[in-house]
Amino acid sequence: MHPVDILVFVGFIASVITIGLWQSRSEETHSEHGAQDYFLAGRGLTWWLVGFSLIAANISTEQFVGMSGESANWLGMAIASYEWMAAITLVVVAFVFLPKFLKSGIYTIPEFLEYRYDGLARIIMAISTMIILVGVPTASVIYSGAKVICVYFQGYTPLGIDLSNITVGCWIIGVLAAVYVFAGGLKACAWADLIQGSALILGGAIIAYLALGALGAADPSELITTARNADVTTEQLTDSTPIQRFVALNKGALPDGKLHMKRPINDPKIPWSALVVGLWIPNFFYWGLNQYITQRTLGAKSLAEGQMGVVFAAFLKLLIPFVVVIPGILAYNLYRHDLASQADSKNAAVQDLITKQEQQSVTFTEAYAELHPQEAANVVAHNARLSGAGTSDLSAATAGEIVAANALVIAEIPADIKAGGTLVGYDYDAAFPTLLRNLLANRIGVQGFVLAAIFGAVVSSLASMLNSASTIFAMDIYGKAKSNASQFELVTVGRICTIVFVLIAVLIAPQLDSPKFGGIFTFIQ
Repeated sequence: MHPVDILVFVGFIASVITIGLWQSRSEETHSEHGAQDYFLAGRGLTWWLVGFSLIAANISTEQFVGMSGESANWLGMAIASYEWMAAITLVVVAFVFLPKFLKSGIYTIPEFLEYRYDGLARIIMAISTMIILVGVPTASVIYSGAKVICVYFQGYTPLGIDLSNITVGCWIIGVLAAVYVFAGGLKACAWADLIQGSALILGGAIIAYLALGALGAADPSELITTARNADVTTEQLTDSTPIQRFVALNKGALPDGKLHMKRPINDPKIPWSALVVGLWIPNFFYWGLNQYITQRTLGAKSLAEGQMGVVFAAFLKLLIPFVVVIPGILAYNLYRHDLASQADSKNAAVQDLITKQEQQSVTFTEAYAELHPQEAANVVAHNARLSGAGTSDLSAATAGEIVAANALVIAEIPADIKAGGTLVGYDYDAAFPTLLRNLLANRIGVQGFVLAAIFGAVVSSLASMLNSASTIFAMDIYGKAKSNASQFELVTVGRICTIVFVLIAVLIAPQLDSPKFGGIFTFIQ
């Protein structure tokens, strides 16, 4: 990185942390309202703080890495359905859920269940929420933040630290977030979210703009190889603007086209039927009953401020597909070969199983069979050896036929033989980090700002999750078991929980790099 970029990066992060901690200096953790000050920002958040804080808590590298990766894959614009639905859900939460929450004066959603039902319901939800928070979103954000570090800083070894190692990246992200939330509480998070949420949307817009510019300058004969539209021609691309190129390359018919907002009913990830029925349930849970999201609204100065903040967040959600989803599709159009190279690195351990003739079955994606037909045929032969079944000649088979042949062979493998892994053609989770590496390399100042915005978003989201998980343990578990605990004691327990939870999440996070999870966004869902 250029010294100017380093200065911008360090300056931005230092400024955000300083502002957050300065704004939270009035917290009196020893007072009778100490827990309220630390966990709910003294119930003094204004609507614009609530709105930006909701978005910054929600949008982090798991969106930029995971959602961009899914759009680079076959889903394309259909993955934006999560954002459109969230906007509608937030409006309902503002006017149906929030009045009941604020009227009850709760700290946590599990506490509301006791208010509505009984103490057992509170304990069950508190324990399950903590496990989910630490094991899924917290670990996912740590992993996706580390993924950006690994791809962007591949080959860098400052002070002998290998930044391309996913485990190293996880520890860097986790430790910094833990220090931040340990010191500041919700008010520090909210003020940092205001700055980082704005910077994140601006940074994503910059990447989308630069990617469209790169598409306009790219060689049409190379772009045509990524077309999802059988009718597009090289001549058509030559005379097109960047936006026209984007549409022409990706508007193909289902199931291949990437610009469709709904997928066929047999789609394995987002069939159109899920948009009508299934996804509304997790949407209302996530935005209405999810502690690390609703904690921002519980800290609102008043019902009106909270409602305006939630509606403002709904408006911001409408912008997210333009800075997250579209760049993912552009990453496939521009840097498909880079995504294939990243996949080769991930595939190495699984390929060793075949080389060493291990007693483990192996699967592969259709994209892998398209890129490596001979290697895919070797996998089928490996699995046939395990099953004792014969295989036909696959030398002239299509990728789909090779995948089907492998599925038939695997069905015959004895149940006591373990699954060894999946070979992938492209590492779609590397789509957004690859855009960053290719588009920002020579843009002094911009590189530092965009990286700072993304890194800040990681820390912001992690701080939100850790603060919420520690709030639940302190208020719903410890506070319930020790009813005479002082406010300072509750805050101290919450801070200790922050350290414990981040250690657990950092240990889980590197495991998410395995292809068996099908991408980080799929794992989260």
